Amino acid sequence: MEILSTILQAGGESLIHKGLAGMGAGLAAIGAGIGVGRIGGTALEAIARQPEASGDLRANMIVAAALVEGVALFAVIVCLLVAL
Repeated sequence: MEILSTILQAGGESLIHKGLAGMGAGLAAIGAGIGVGRIGGTALEAIARQPEASGDLRANMIVAAALVEGVALFAVIVCLLVAL
């Protein structure tokens, strides 16, 4: 606890904010990767069960993946802006 108080007194508060912002950006990227992976995996399972519906499933998968990536990009930008 003494180390943390020493860092804060020495102006390290901005370093802590930058570190937390970097961790937030990393978590957002990891979350997006997991989300897109699950979307792709379940879409492939659905296509394997009903091959005739592959066109609709593919379109819905692309829209859902784009939404997940958009939210993740927004989260990363917010985290990087906090770090500045």
